[in-house]
Amino acid sequence: MYYIVYGLFYALSLLPWRVMYFIGDGIYVLVYYVFGYRKEVVNKNLLIAFPEKTGAERTRIAKDFYHNFIDTFIETVKLISISPKEFDRRCTVKNIEAINNLKATGQSVQLHSGHFFNWEFVNLGMSKNINYPFIGVFQPLSNKPFNRLIMKLRSRFGTILVSVPEFKTMFHTYTKEPYALGLVADQNPSNPNNAYWVPFFGKMAPFVKGPEKGAVRMNTAVVMVEFYKIRRGHYAIECTLLTTKPKELPEGEITKKLIEFIEASVRRNPSNYLWSHRRWKFEFDEEKYGKQVIK
Repeated sequence: MYYIVYGLFYALSLLPWRVMYFIGDGIYVLVYYVFGYRKEVVNKNLLIAFPEKTGAERTRIAKDFYHNFIDTFIETVKLISISPKEFDRRCTVKNIEAINNLKATGQSVQLHSGHFFNWEFVNLGMSKNINYPFIGVFQPLSNKPFNRLIMKLRSRFGTILVSVPEFKTMFHTYTKEPYALGLVADQNPSNPNNAYWVPFFGKMAPFVKGPEKGAVRMNTAVVMVEFYKIRRGHYAIECTLLTTKPKELPEGEITKKLIEFIEASVRRNPSNYLWSHRRWKFEFDEEKYGKQVIK
């Protein structure tokens, strides 16, 4: 079954970009206007994040978000067969020296980011340009042929993939030499009782502790990564070094700086963020979570 799935998607990936985007525009009409995929969640998130904007402005952001959302899947298909030269033309990595210059020190690196578009471009762009072995953590798909297809795509330029269920038992095997670990660290935690609570667009939200605790435990440098669309099929990635001494920062500071970084990026490019996730899934309770607030 895998070879059938791979063959079909590989053939589809050979279609010209303009044809793929034409297909994507048709899918957008169905997703936004016909099925209304998660529109209630998107609209509620945008109201929380941008109460100062008019309803028409938030609707424009929502529509642009859905275009970006669909484009991400269209572009992911194209990445199956894209040549390295063509990829370099479409993906610009800025300030990668902030990471690569650390290699000589022997210090490993954690790359922290949020759910910006297009994360598949970023995975390939970082693994192609970074001097470290690049490790990506992923949530496996239940459909085995599609999971194998995505793993093949994401490892095209050398990314070492570690699944979430295997991370605790397998990650240590990659830490004997300096490494770079990429983490999308704006997820809601499964348990808000074991989280950092940080203001996000003015409303308290819980964030997982794992990325910060891992950086402190392994004494890695921490780099913030922003990525965004320049135009359809063309992306920029920007790397900003936060610290090479995570142990010296107050508890919660790395998480706080990450959330501030993500919020600033989203304010610059509001439709570049994955608004279809419930960003404020849990309600803050001072009595229950007050001691977990990062100020």
